[in-house]
Amino acid sequence: MNSRIAIVGVGWAGFRPKTPDASYKEMIYEAAVRAYNDAGVDPRKDVGSFVTVAEDFHEGTSIFDEYTPDQLGAAMKSMHTITGDGLHGLATAVMLIQTGQFDIVALEGHSKASNILTLDTITAYAQDPVLNRPLHLNTHFIAGMEMNRYLYESGADEDACAGVVSKNRRNALKNPLASFAADLSLDEVLGAPSLAWPLGTADSAKPVDGAVVMVLASEKVAASLTDKPIWVAGIGWCNDSPSLESREWAKLPYIEKATRMAYRQAGIKNPYTEIHFAEVDDTYAYKELQSLEALGVCEFGQAGALLQDGALDPAGEFPVNVSGGSLGVGHLLDATGLHRALEATLQLRGEAGARQLEDVHVGLVQSWRGVPTTSGAVAVLMN
Repeated sequence: MNSRIAIVGVGWAGFRPKTPDASYKEMIYEAAVRAYNDAGVDPRKDVGSFVTVAEDFHEGTSIFDEYTPDQLGAAMKSMHTITGDGLHGLATAVMLIQTGQFDIVALEGHSKASNILTLDTITAYAQDPVLNRPLHLNTHFIAGMEMNRYLYESGADEDACAGVVSKNRRNALKNPLASFAADLSLDEVLGAPSLAWPLGTADSAKPVDGAVVMVLASEKVAASLTDKPIWVAGIGWCNDSPSLESREWAKLPYIEKATRMAYRQAGIKNPYTEIHFAEVDDTYAYKELQSLEALGVCEFGQAGALLQDGALDPAGEFPVNVSGGSLGVGHLLDATGLHRALEATLQLRGEAGARQLEDVHVGLVQSWRGVPTTSGAVAVLMN
């Protein structure tokens, strides 16, 4: 059994609101070529298995793993689709190597959101077909209700949520992949039109097109491929109640459970002091605050204070979403978790360019499957 697993190669393509010049297959191919070159492997000879993360409803095609082998160099090889976020795919790749059957696994996630003319309508199919979907409510209304309950129980306010938007979009100014970088004041964020009260349009991440490919390897192989292995020290995931009527609204127990799994594997006792930075869910601004509390970075209701004290800034004690997060970079649908893992990998390698943090060795990555799910994953990466 292989115990230690490393990310040995990464590649990406796209990261734009619209990509009329490239199909999703072309973006996957471009990202794959970069990842294989980064890892120094030939997919046809060296990679034992392949994983893609995709939602058939987003793709408009069922059994989606039938549509990705060619551009990944995976023809006639083991390949399957994880209908989940990118970090669920990362967990799958790790476990495939841990079985001892494979030494090298390639993982792919992508978004071609610009092809989806009615994204909100497609997302609405995830709602309960008997109790919720017949109401024909805006697909963001669930997030609006959750935000309202979170603010009520935590004591946080809309200024704190606006602060997340301002921070992340300002961080994105140093990220060449970011589509929505901006220097916004709190008043500009708070003055944006309403989306689903108290959620405003500025509080919601906008979709972008893009692809991310990662190559993972067992410890014995990683040493021969790279002198900068990024170890997946811990990874956890959890799926909670799908029902709106029986879930917890203010807190994220599914992230808390996934966190305990990842921290136990990585040996993390105090995340605020042992982890050097985090890339966490900010599909909606309030989710960053809610997620940090579920990750044990602070007590419930204290994330807003950390933000306002500057602790979550790039120069703060616990930098969060230095990449710009989904609010600044854009939301890559099912590949969003892989974007966060990509950013953490670049930071730990010292290859993050103008946004590079100093002396970082442990990164935290967290994802959420999206409205209306209570499904997420957490990973601890180390150099």
